Amino acid sequence: MPLLGDVDVGTQPLVVATLLIAFVDGVNPCSLWVLSILLGLVLHTGSRRRVLAVGLTFLVVTASLYGLYIAGIYTLLAYAAYVTWIQRGVAVLAAGFGAVNVKDYFWYRRGVSLSIAERHKPGLYRHARAIAQPDRPLVPVLGATAAMAVGVSLIETPCTAGFPVIWTNLLAVQDVGLVGAAGLFVLYMAVFLLDELVIFGAAVATMRAVKLQERHGRILKLAGGTLMLALAATMAVRPEVLTSVGGTGAVFGVAGLVVALVLTAERLLGVHRRRTPRRGVRAAGPGRRAAAHR
Repeated sequence: MPLLGDVDVGTQPLVVATLLIAFVDGVNPCSLWVLSILLGLVLHTGSRRRVLAVGLTFLVVTASLYGLYIAGIYTLLAYAAYVTWIQRGVAVLAAGFGAVNVKDYFWYRRGVSLSIAERHKPGLYRHARAIAQPDRPLVPVLGATAAMAVGVSLIETPCTAGFPVIWTNLLAVQDVGLVGAAGLFVLYMAVFLLDELVIFGAAVATMRAVKLQERHGRILKLAGGTLMLALAATMAVRPEVLTSVGGTGAVFGVAGLVVALVLTAERLLGVHRRRTPRRGVRAAGPGRRAAAHR
């Protein structure tokens, strides 16, 4: 190719899959929630320098631990992913993660849930408030931030753990070499951090924090869970679909269409419920309204 030189078209589907999976994985409601809370508290100090130091420390530690988690899964699958029953097992595991996330959209925090448990939140709030104290020296604050980031990483990993399992399985099944896997890993982590860097950069620039609402978190879970189910079903039934750019795009397109239909149907149903009078309640006529007014 002009300007680009030699391009291995066999790696294109994996590049596309890496970009898309890493982006959806990065929109992690658990991590975004903790980051928004932490930045919101630290912003009260009024120090852009402190916000920058705390935010970068948090992102570096959480990304490093998540990277180790992905590398560990890849190491395991690289030696055994060619076994058919292991491929099926990976698909079933990913489908389980996806089903729970989709369930969380409809029945939030009911039954099994891949969210930060309520019992952990008081401790997270307490640590965040300690970090936000403006009179504390910066070095102890950064140490406390790193310790909090380690704890958060252990708690939040189940939120989107299915995506690293799916992605590393794709690399292992297609027998990607060590150099190629390393390059795709760097690409994955860069895209994975993109959304958090956007939130962090906006907070540093404006000195205001964006708080993740429950509604936003539920939508992110619906999107992530639906995509996990689509990828898991494809790996279990026709894994060769993911070896082409068109096939990979089709899987993501179908998942996106399903999410759009669910959100549209829920919105239309909500409008219908608001417009429909409750049973046993008659609409007030002019006389009733006048009497009520008097």
